[in-house]
Amino acid sequence: MPKYIMWGNYCPDVLEKRAPFRQAHLDGLAQQKAAGTLVTIGPTQDLTRVFGIYEAENEAIVRHLVEADPYWQNGVWTRYEIKEWIQAF
Repeated sequence: MPKYIMWGNYCPDVLEKRAPFRQAHLDGLAQQKAAGTLVTIGPTQDLTRVFGIYEAENEAIVRHLVEADPYWQNGVWTRYEIKEWIQAF
């Protein structure tokens, strides 16, 4: 199954802005992980970017997951891009 990477940006006031949506965000990620779609995801140390790896049949599925996330819907994530990834090792 194809793998996709997602790079995104956080809003400047991420710690404050994410607070009301954090549990719903984490619950959704746990469901994606249990379903086998989400391989891993997390922020950069400086909390400016998010990086994720997904396994899905196509890019549209990954875009749907990102755009359904409370962080995207509430402006915690401000921009993202998805690329199909070839895992060499």
